[in-house]
Amino acid sequence: MGLVKSMKVSNGALMDDVKIGEILLPGDDETQDRREKKVRAKFWPTLKRAVKFVPFSRDLVAAYYCAIDPKTPTRVRGVLLAALAYFVMPVDLIPDMFVMVGFTDDVAVLAAALRMIQGHIADRHYDAADEMLADNPDIGKAPA
Repeated sequence: MGLVKSMKVSNGALMDDVKIGEILLPGDDETQDRREKKVRAKFWPTLKRAVKFVPFSRDLVAAYYCAIDPKTPTRVRGVLLAALAYFVMPVDLIPDMFVMVGFTDDVAVLAAALRMIQGHIADRHYDAADEMLADNPDIGKAPA
């Protein structure tokens, strides 16, 4: 799986592979449906706030498109939806209201998820991400 051994976050806390592994459990169909609704509702506004702090925004947007793509394998969708739901939820290890450090744990979880599903984000997801990023300078607005 290649999870990070530990990720030191700015407040000195450690996110270890157990914590990240628990966050990234794919969940059953009901859990995935619930996560997908949260992600669809909150992804774009959260990304707008976090884009300066996420060094891989293009990959993150492509991961969003992969997660909502019905052609994506269920387990991959589950891992991505878990990571994206963690990203959009206002309560996590470090509250996102602490803007400079608040997305540090989110970045660790997202990076681990991207490593876990490496190769499943298809060119069509990156193409959709590139188009969205080019067409929407105000990232908080979801594409039509």
